Amino acid sequence: MQDPQPIALASGRPIFRRNFTKADGRNLLLYGYEIHRGDPAPQAGGAVARGGELRFHPLRQEWNLYAPHRQNRTFKPSPADDPLSPTQSDGPETEIPFDDFELAIFENKFTSLHREAPDPQTIPGMDSAVARGHCDVVVYTPQRTGNLHDVGQATRRLLLAAWLDRYSTLFAQGNHFVLPFESRGDAVGVTLHHPHGQIYAFPFVPQVQKAAARGFQQGYDLAAHVAENRDVYAVAEAGGVDAVCPPFARFPYETWLVPRRPVLGPWEFSEEEADGFAYLLGDMSRRYDALFGETTPYMLSLHAAPVGYETGWQFSAQFYPLMRAPGRIKYLASVEQATGAFTVDVMPERAAKELSAI
Repeated sequence: MQDPQPIALASGRPIFRRNFTKADGRNLLLYGYEIHRGDPAPQAGGAVARGGELRFHPLRQEWNLYAPHRQNRTFKPSPADDPLSPTQSDGPETEIPFDDFELAIFENKFTSLHREAPDPQTIPGMDSAVARGHCDVVVYTPQRTGNLHDVGQATRRLLLAAWLDRYSTLFAQGNHFVLPFESRGDAVGVTLHHPHGQIYAFPFVPQVQKAAARGFQQGYDLAAHVAENRDVYAVAEAGGVDAVCPPFARFPYETWLVPRRPVLGPWEFSEEEADGFAYLLGDMSRRYDALFGETTPYMLSLHAAPVGYETGWQFSAQFYPLMRAPGRIKYLASVEQATGAFTVDVMPERAAKELSAI
């Protein structure tokens, strides 16, 4: 194997990427501070679904993904059958056919979006489209347990470098919006508990991001708003990045990571901002678990500028915890689902005070 060149630096350390094609044709990327040289284990291969289709909701004015093959995705396997662990000589085949790695990204086997997605069904009176895009699984660590805090700052910086690498590639492939995200906990619907996230690359700009873009284009200054209200809503700060409970939060204890210097995406971070952002990713995971006294279910998403909507855009990473108190889940019930108008059980001012005190 020819030694790869570094693709990035994190805290002065070079980061390497190994490209590998799995037996079923899917790409596997191995990121690390060391060059990955391992030999692959035997792989069975097999057919892989190539995505679903898009259908447009005429009353909500939004595109939705339809991927019925995802009903067959892996569902809460035993630790011995963890598909995100390294493949061991005496164990079952996993998604990563090597006996060790630092951080891995591979094409989702049960993808909703695919670069070779099939033509959609034709339904009279309704718009449909090809679900052309991409879905990645991002495996933070070879360890079967842990979280964004436990993995440590070096791994979080490695994760950020991997995200940036995928942003560059997926935008270059013609996708319009790229969303790295993490779903954590049974209450969110997680079916694999190995520490991991995902990346979706969309062929369109979703309605939520279009609405945000309109707000920015009309002059809303997120960084200035955070600065003006920092004394009341701040949770923590690191490297020029604030963690805040925004006054307009929809979830109890919702927290955003907002750079004090507005940027379109994390690719514009300074080294100090990258360090601070990576630190706060782990710090918020720690604070939530300490506040609720358990592994807190949450949704995390990174909101960088979509293609064509860069004017005025300001990047943020948003945590939506699904708890309103220890032992009490925040359910999105009839009113929220029917109208989009959320009922928030905890005032953001109180949430910020409680989280910042931890």
